[in-house]
Amino acid sequence: MSREVVSGKIRILPESIASRIAAGEVVERPASVVKELIDNSLDAGSTTIMVEVQDGGKRLIQVTDDGEGMTRTDAQVACVRFATSKLSTEEDLQAITSFGFRGEALPSIAAVSKFRLVTARREDMVGTQVIADGGTVRAVEECAAAPGTLVEVRDLFWNTPGRQKFLKSTATEFSHICHVVQQAALAREETHFRLTHNQQLVLEYPRALTKRDRLLQVYGQGWLEHMLFVRGEQGGCRVEGAVVSPHQAKTTRVPQEIFVNGRPVKNATVSHAVYEAYASFLPKGRHPVFVLFVEVEPALVDVNVHPAKREVKFARAEQVHALVKQAVRLRLRPSAPEYESLPHQEGFSSSDHSTTKPIGAVAPVAQSTAEQRRTSEPCEDPVRTGELVSPLPRSWEASGVRHPSLQTGETVSESVSLYPEPDVETITVLGQVNKTFLVAQIGAEFLILDQHTLHERVLFERMWRAYHTHTIPVQPLLLPDPVEVPRHAAVVLNEHMGTLADLGVEVEPFGEAAFVIRAIPAMLGQIDHQALVQDLLDDLANWHSRHSFEERLRPIVASLACRGAVQAGRSMSVEESRVILEDWLHEGRPLTCPHGRRVALRFSPDELNRIFGRG
Repeated sequence: MSREVVSGKIRILPESIASRIAAGEVVERPASVVKELIDNSLDAGSTTIMVEVQDGGKRLIQVTDDGEGMTRTDAQVACVRFATSKLSTEEDLQAITSFGFRGEALPSIAAVSKFRLVTARREDMVGTQVIADGGTVRAVEECAAAPGTLVEVRDLFWNTPGRQKFLKSTATEFSHICHVVQQAALAREETHFRLTHNQQLVLEYPRALTKRDRLLQVYGQGWLEHMLFVRGEQGGCRVEGAVVSPHQAKTTRVPQEIFVNGRPVKNATVSHAVYEAYASFLPKGRHPVFVLFVEVEPALVDVNVHPAKREVKFARAEQVHALVKQAVRLRLRPSAPEYESLPHQEGFSSSDHSTTKPIGAVAPVAQSTAEQRRTSEPCEDPVRTGELVSPLPRSWEASGVRHPSLQTGETVSESVSLYPEPDVETITVLGQVNKTFLVAQIGAEFLILDQHTLHERVLFERMWRAYHTHTIPVQPLLLPDPVEVPRHAAVVLNEHMGTLADLGVEVEPFGEAAFVIRAIPAMLGQIDHQALVQDLLDDLANWHSRHSFEERLRPIVASLACRGAVQAGRSMSVEESRVILEDWLHEGRPLTCPHGRRVALRFSPDELNRIFGRG
């Protein structure tokens, strides 16, 4: 009896399909292309890297360097999968020191774009040009070329429309490219980086002498003033970098940069160590920002655990964790000498030594604008002080609609009050403690309230309600206030000016990286506009990571309310205290601010009797 041979279901994919699938592991978006090309340029010993993009990288990405270049033969082979100049034996995989090493970048990029490579060595009379479409090499020819390499990528994903439609807006894609260039610049301060978008210069980081100088170029002096510089070394592992002063911790995780042997990565070991180091130093709902450089023996770190090389694995993770935690914790102690001045450090040297106050330092009530920018913060720590120039506004109502319950995320929700509502709403203001806490009796209850979080929650509820009823009162500024932002942040701010205008913040461009604030919500009073814009940029940085519009909007409204609220350290009269308590009662006695911090401690008569042993 004969048996029929049935063909199997498993087949080998054609090379054209396999190459496009492989490209998906390397090329997720335009920023992925920029990262891979910059990695190759750095491995080639480049001292200057110029990145030019159009339409957020969707139409054009061009990376030009002055590295060692390639011969005609190498240029051809470089476009073949798994071709690399960085590995030759299996042992090389155990101690990788280069950025690009798999030999996948160029062929993967060429597979999903219209690709051109021009390269020449310094000793060559002519260069080589390689042209490919969709992974197929169309031409290899001689051409005039400067020493180095130019890679041009046009119409990314033109032959994979299914992936093209999932690209985000031009501003979003370009913001990711900016981040890639920033990371590369932080990792290699000796290299000059330049980024242009649609023929406009956006970022330029000239060669820096120290890592501290590079941090200054990337983040600015205002950011650097809030940072503490850390350094530690133990058992062949070294860490150095900058972490935020605890009272300047943010509601967002931007930036949190980790570099391992110069490679920007995400690593749970290092991140967890930083958070553990802060521990009780970190207010609830706040996150540290940091830029840390970790150096370990190449043989003790696996950089091949992620297709896009975004993660690494340490062979001695406990040692790295302990070193990072100890180095950061030492800087956070108020008694540490680093709070007085920044010592001269290798890699972080500077003739300009900034100073940082201890956690418990009390600033004077009257502050200059510059000082307010250094000390003001969202949801400030009660031990810090500030100044509200304008008097506390009287009760203001946008509508009779009750406030909606808060969603999860950066703003918090709370259940119905656990305390019974008193029958009598008489408010008796008993005083103020440490210019931070109000003490009052409302009905039969005794309360201790944080004046900042109390006012912040009231402003939040009213602004949120007014936004939905389109009744936010706007106060035009008598003199429009100019503010400067990083050039890449200007792209984000331009994209969301309409949303901010709906919230009463009217911003207009005033140059390449400058804006003027023409109006703010009337209920905010006098605030630091530069600090407000920075808070809004932090919130907008996470705009596209949130699923619903309300999730995106709530942190922005919370930041506005936080900046407009009365600060800790401000004396409040009995009448002002009474007004703010009346407003809080009207809003339903919420017990937390939008960021999750406590508003009030409430003691009923029965609780007071139990505390004092009255039966």
